[in-house]
Amino acid sequence: MGAWAGSGRGQLFLLSLLFLLLAGSPAPRPAGGQLRYAVPEELEHGAFVANLGEDLGLDVSTLSARRFRIVSRAGARQHLEVNLENGILFVNERIDREEVCEAGGTCLLHLQLLVESPLELYRVEVEVLDINDHAPTFPWQEYVLEVAESAVLGARFPLESAQDPDMGTNSVHTYRLSPNGFFSLEVQTRSDASKFAELVLERALDREQQPVHRALLTALDGGVPERSGTAHILIMVLDANDNVPAFDQPSYGVSLPEDAPAGTLVIQLNATDLDEGSNGEIEYSFSGHAPPRVRELFHIEPRSGQVLLKGPLDYERASLHELYVQAKDRGPSAVAVHCRVLVHLLDVNDNAPEVTLTSVSTPVLEDAPLGTVIAVISVLDRDSGDNGRVSCEVSPDVPFELRSSFRNYYTLVTTQALDREVVPEYNISITARDMGSPALLTHSILTVPVSDVNDNAPRFLQPSYSVYVMENNAPGASICSVSALDPDCQQNAYLSYSIADGHIHGMPVGTYVSINSDSGHMYALRSLDYEQIRSFQILVQAQDAGFPPLSANVTVHIFVLDQNDNPPVIVSPMPRNGSVATELVPRSARPGYLVGTVSAVDADAGLNSRLSYQLLQASDFTLFSVAPDTGELRTLRSFLEQDATRQKLVVQVRDSGQPALSATVSLLLSVVETMPQTLSDFSEFSLPPETSSSSPLTLYLLVSLGSVSFTFLLAILILTAIRCRGDWRSRQADGCSLPRCHCCPRSRPSSDGLKSSNLTAQPLAGTTAATCIDVPGGGPPGYCYKVCLGPKSAQSDFMFLKPCSPLRNNEKEPGKQPRPGQHLPVSKQIKQPNMDWLPPSTQRPALKRYQ
Repeated sequence: MGAWAGSGRGQLFLLSLLFLLLAGSPAPRPAGGQLRYAVPEELEHGAFVANLGEDLGLDVSTLSARRFRIVSRAGARQHLEVNLENGILFVNERIDREEVCEAGGTCLLHLQLLVESPLELYRVEVEVLDINDHAPTFPWQEYVLEVAESAVLGARFPLESAQDPDMGTNSVHTYRLSPNGFFSLEVQTRSDASKFAELVLERALDREQQPVHRALLTALDGGVPERSGTAHILIMVLDANDNVPAFDQPSYGVSLPEDAPAGTLVIQLNATDLDEGSNGEIEYSFSGHAPPRVRELFHIEPRSGQVLLKGPLDYERASLHELYVQAKDRGPSAVAVHCRVLVHLLDVNDNAPEVTLTSVSTPVLEDAPLGTVIAVISVLDRDSGDNGRVSCEVSPDVPFELRSSFRNYYTLVTTQALDREVVPEYNISITARDMGSPALLTHSILTVPVSDVNDNAPRFLQPSYSVYVMENNAPGASICSVSALDPDCQQNAYLSYSIADGHIHGMPVGTYVSINSDSGHMYALRSLDYEQIRSFQILVQAQDAGFPPLSANVTVHIFVLDQNDNPPVIVSPMPRNGSVATELVPRSARPGYLVGTVSAVDADAGLNSRLSYQLLQASDFTLFSVAPDTGELRTLRSFLEQDATRQKLVVQVRDSGQPALSATVSLLLSVVETMPQTLSDFSEFSLPPETSSSSPLTLYLLVSLGSVSFTFLLAILILTAIRCRGDWRSRQADGCSLPRCHCCPRSRPSSDGLKSSNLTAQPLAGTTAATCIDVPGGGPPGYCYKVCLGPKSAQSDFMFLKPCSPLRNNEKEPGKQPRPGQHLPVSKQIKQPNMDWLPPSTQRPALKRYQ
């Protein structure tokens, strides 16, 4: 023992290396669907155990990214560790088999390996092999053995056994006794295969000759190399107390529940001694090799032999306790006898299951597919049998379930589609229950938040919006606000508003209104005019900031409300040349005679355009009246001799708006005896309804168009006359006599204007197809106008005017020489002016025409 005490850790390392060489490499061995390795104890930090990456078929380069690790309980010592660079399982800290496995037997380290992406779980068992790292030891370095001199030959004296924490062949194998002439040594084997030594008296003792004998007892183990421990035995020869106590049986067995209270009687021991007196009085005690743990848990009454429970028991720590008890009488030369008491503990369901969340992947996307792994859960119950069998479940009202992958390992997966807008977070109650009686259970709450996905489009609060805006609004003023909601969260619920592209009366909608992209407030960019635009609609879009973005549209109807901002406009009678409108009234007119109708229009609508007429001023209010609704001017009575021949009237037209707007027209009525055939200022022409409801600009455009048309026609006639005069002169210069150019006599124009044109062409033989026509009202009398007509002119109502150059005598136009006496057909009727712009007869004011 002394030699090995100074060898140090170097010899221990060599011993471990020798063990590996003898046992072979720790190749994996499958055990129930899992890997199993063997490693000797006492290896240094970093010692190789196994190549897990190769044995499990994992890609070594992805171990770090997939978080390959050993899962252990909180507070447990991490004896082994995994190198993430090469997947090698190595010793993290020194393993003492005797410390790790107190109960003896096969010593296994259970490892749970976890790798993510995808989530996989492996179980590995590592058996810790015993090495001969402990030498046998005796409880005392010197024993005092009292032997009566009356001891017979062959008497046996049991000795204290040596203890070796190692197992198997590394434990105590045999004993040796130093040579002496009185005692020999015999090694005995107990039922549990343990060894103990007995001294055998080989020669009678004689206290008077030698009262003390000394011997050296050596305990040897079976390891390689062999280790040993020694104890000195001092044999005292006593006077005869020739009977030793005896137990009823050499070994006792008892069962005790682990929750037995302190003071519980474990067993009543009984030993007898045939001697009398003090030599027959027996005392009980623990033998010298009783471990401290046994002395803490149990107590022996020295006189009664009762073994009582002293401390709390724990089946999960040790299910069996071995008590070594000795009995010795009180006489001289007392000899102690030993027995063994095996206390078997009965398991009680005193440990509730433990729930451990090994890996949690939160939050979970609301569009996660069914079967998505949320967490890996491990449960552990340190009880045994049914008390250690655990079932795990979750509450049924959540879209999750537990699936068992390995014993006591579960994965939490989704079973239904998630919707964050309905349930943003789940508090999952996990219940672990054992099979004991009564059953113990553990509740654990796992909070699983659901992360948002942009799966909801914005929704406006109204299906459509109707906005009423008073015309002449201030540009930039707010006209309305639209609002939409998005049940998503964060950026998926952030909304921006915009106006869809479009046109309003040919103008981009963006020139009329704008919208605040954040608040949805809409603003008018221009002042609206009811008379130009009464209503329009725009399309507003609300779009979220998700990916991909979702949007919704809503139609906003904008109605422009009318204001009384347009005064009435009098369209009849119209004054001529800026003077007062005049009208002739026959003196013979009877009461109720219709002089004329004052007509006015108002560009406004509704009450703002309802007009009323009244006679504001008059030379004689008893002579004329104005109908308030129609504006008809009629006589109230017949004219008298004393009535003035000129009557001046002022008629006011007022609308019904608030405030009311008005316009006036001054009329000068002349009383005559007979009515001439002239047009009065009460014209039959009035603006069509669609024009009267618009601004005066339309009237100005019509007047301008008529002026331009008249100027154009006048220019055509002048150019035609000039050209015809020049051609006539050229013919005179070429010898064309005046009689050869037949000019049609000019007829006097009728009073009705241009009604017809009697155009007759009589070309002379051998002359060109030149024709002289008389343009009615086209020039002064006495002038002859020459118009050269093209071949297609006779087929059209319009007269094509083109220059005509005289042909020479020897030139003829092929195919176009007219026959003698042939007349060129010319349209005898000029189309009347286009009167489409005039209002229908039902809309014209009732005007008086005089013939």
